Amino acid sequence: MRERQRVLVTGGAGLIGHRLCTRLLARGAQVVCVDDLSTGSEANLTDLCDDDGFTLIRHDVVDPLPALGAVDLVFHLACPPSPEYYLGRPVHTIRCASEGTRNTLEVARRSGARYVLASTSEVYGDPAQHPQVESYWGNVNSVGPRSVYDEGKRYAEALTMAYAREYGTDTSIARIFNTYGPGMRVDDGRVVPAFIDAALDGRPLTVFGDGTQTRSLCYVDDTVDGLMALGDSSWRDPVNIGNPHEMTVLDLAEIIVDATGGSRSVEHHPARVDDPVRRCPDIGVARRELKWTPRVSAEEGLRRTVSWFVGNRRHPVAAARAVADHAV
Repeated sequence: MRERQRVLVTGGAGLIGHRLCTRLLARGAQVVCVDDLSTGSEANLTDLCDDDGFTLIRHDVVDPLPALGAVDLVFHLACPPSPEYYLGRPVHTIRCASEGTRNTLEVARRSGARYVLASTSEVYGDPAQHPQVESYWGNVNSVGPRSVYDEGKRYAEALTMAYAREYGTDTSIARIFNTYGPGMRVDDGRVVPAFIDAALDGRPLTVFGDGTQTRSLCYVDDTVDGLMALGDSSWRDPVNIGNPHEMTVLDLAEIIVDATGGSRSVEHHPARVDDPVRRCPDIGVARRELKWTPRVSAEEGLRRTVSWFVGNRRHPVAAARAVADHAV
């Protein structure tokens, strides 16, 4: 990536987006961050706003973007990944994936920029193939409550490939698996912050279903490494960005309890509709084409995340500073 490259990052106030903006600035890029702050936090960007190379535009990507000037690279991350949000605002979620993707693709097309879509492992649905390879078409309930996110991202992928075929736009698709790390919101409904918050408060950990369903957790810095490598590459097909180390939800609970010294009590609730039974990426393409593989173990990544929550979960401003410290 050449110095002073101008990069658009949508969803830059989120967990992955903040780290991505930080890394791009450190490499000498000028970063334009577009975020409506509906799920991200402006406090996350406190450490970036003093950088002359950083511009924050508060805007919802479902609406056409304001004039931004030419850009060299677009990372489209703006879409709420939290079940609490996309189940509560389903129409807005699917509009982020559909209209938001079209609006950002238009920016890339007009600028002749490379375009990286942040898709998701959710496009595989409750997979009948294990581990999941990029050629697998998935098993998604198109009318279920999760479809606004699952099918929204599948549509976003189809639209991205359509721009590549019809307009010659330089596109790529990252299928991101479960990402976690310092800076996560406690109330976003995902399993890692929910378990950590409960354990630190001495409350039972809530497990949906019997807990034998599996997840493959990727530490946020590893995910950002993968996105950066994809942005720098000429790879055009979908690529899994995730950690192939698979664990059950009960195993995850055990690691978090050990790291926090919290309650070992677990409360089982009915399984969520269409919740995947197994989730694990095949990262052969990423290893071969991007020379990328995750480096942070689940034990180490969760220890760092717990440490951040211990000091910052009740203090948003301090939390923003701590995110910056962890990103260095």
